[in-house]
Amino acid sequence: MESHKDKWEVPWRLLVFEMIGTGLLLVGGLSLVIFMFGAGSPMEQWIPSVVLRRIITSFLFGCVGATIALSVVGKVSGAHINPAVTFGFWMMKKMDGKTAASYVLAQLAGAFLGCLPLLLWGAMGRSIDFGATVPGASYSLEAAMMGEAATTFGLVAALFVFIAFRRLRPFTPFMVPFLYAVMVPLEADISGTSTNPARTFGPSIISGRWDGWWVYWLGPLIGAVIAIVVCSRFTRRIEVAKLYHFGYEPYRRRIFHRMAASK
Repeated sequence: MESHKDKWEVPWRLLVFEMIGTGLLLVGGLSLVIFMFGAGSPMEQWIPSVVLRRIITSFLFGCVGATIALSVVGKVSGAHINPAVTFGFWMMKKMDGKTAASYVLAQLAGAFLGCLPLLLWGAMGRSIDFGATVPGASYSLEAAMMGEAATTFGLVAALFVFIAFRRLRPFTPFMVPFLYAVMVPLEADISGTSTNPARTFGPSIISGRWDGWWVYWLGPLIGAVIAIVVCSRFTRRIEVAKLYHFGYEPYRRRIFHRMAASK
């Protein structure tokens, strides 16, 4: 029988902070998308090049995520803010299954709540479906899924390689904006470069755009699995399911290291 000491308890504080982090990512990141590409925005005249606007937007979107990882939110929850990242940590046995599933639910709740303020953008937001990601008109759903798998592979592989090496760990959040600034312009026309099921889920709810919704779940999960297999030699070095604040681990034994400690 499982002792009372070993019983799983809902890590409410971690889940609340993970929900807040995901919400901040979407309200901040998608506001940038709307301002850069929404109908009536002055940015189309100021920066006529769509490619350049994509580079700038994706870099700033990545900066929002990096800031969350560096903040007190990331300090507590680890700032996964992406079900694919949480799935990767679970696959590596750095989180137990119940906690990982709870994180995903918190991320989806945060995505929904974080997208509600986007309605304030009005017609400008609606003109691009509040930043919803949908497969490109010239591409099949299979192509869009492969695009999501490839870009999520790039994200998860880069994150886990950085986290695996002590000298690279402090720079993990700072790598993300540069990675997205490269990936988004290359892949945006195919799937919109979500790499994050929660990032797609939120604007889909408020816009009603669910085109190829399964692409944005299956693609990132496939990409995460491939990244873990390819980087398995490095992922063994990962000590905790966090993107930053590696010295702050009040839940180290109970949550993040539970499965690893039980081996």
